[in-house]
Amino acid sequence: MVFTIAIKEIEDGWLMGQCEQIPEAITQGKNMDELMENIQDAIEEALEMRKEDYIANHKWENSYRRNLYLPNEKKHIAKTSSRERVYA
Repeated sequence: MVFTIAIKEIEDGWLMGQCEQIPEAITQGKNMDELMENIQDAIEEALEMRKEDYIANHKWENSYRRNLYLPNEKKHIAKTSSRERVYA
C-alpha cells in the first residue's frame, strides 16, 4: 500500500510529517530518515487503532444467534449468521 506524506519543516530544523490518507498518523523527526521511520510506526499504530475501534463498534452489528430444537428428531441446529451447524 502506498501512502502520501505531507512534510514541512518546523522549529529548530525538525521535520513534521502527516499521512494524507490517515490524518491521525502524524509525527516528527530530526531528519528525513528518522521522520520516515516514525511515520511508518504512526501509520501502523493508527491502522491498528482503527481496526480495534471497528471491531469494538461493529462486533454485534448484523449478526444474530438462533437455536432451533426439532422435537421429532434428536438434532439440534445452531445458526450463527449465514453458517449452520447440525448436531446429532
